[in-house]
Amino acid sequence: MLNFKCKQCGKPVKVFLQAVSACSHIQPYQGICDCGEVLRHATGQKEMVQAFIADGTLIHHH
Repeated sequence: MLNFKCKQCGKPVKVFLQAVSACSHIQPYQGICDCGEVLRHATGQKEMVQAFIADGTLIHHH
């Protein structure tokens, strides 16, 4: 679990590690603020992180 500030209202938002396959290319986190704003954060492969943060998509290429 990580804590971030909501970009819409400024309240603190807890984001949780999302269940993913055994792939180690990305560690996606997601949370929802009380105002309804979805907050995404991820670490890992740049392309995968950008796609996840943009729309929640987990692309996977090997």
